[in-house]
Amino acid sequence: MWNSFLGKRLKAFRYAFKGAFLLLRHEASIQVQTAIAIVMTITGFYFEISAVEWMFQIFAIGLILSVEGLNTAVEKIADFVHPDFHNKIGFIKDIAAGAVFFAAVTAIIIGCFIYIPKF
Repeated sequence: MWNSFLGKRLKAFRYAFKGAFLLLRHEASIQVQTAIAIVMTITGFYFEISAVEWMFQIFAIGLILSVEGLNTAVEKIADFVHPDFHNKIGFIKDIAAGAVFFAAVTAIIIGCFIYIPKF
């Protein structure tokens, strides 16, 4: 069964779920972003945001968590390849962190569009 199309998809889902669990368990940045996501979800219920606002908020949360996870993967690979300090590895890590910055700014802007009018 595990070699069938469905079996392979289930296996892939299991690996993805394991990866998400490992991120949540071991990575402080993901834990902080998840806590913020929970607060923003509660805030969304409190302010009774519209379905479209929910879509944008969920997109922003998913964007942040996804990019943060990719950033973590890049950092782990870089540390594995070259554990000591190296300028090129530092450059690569900075670029990955920059991607997280862009995602975070996007999420903040989306949050401002949703919540500033509520005040």
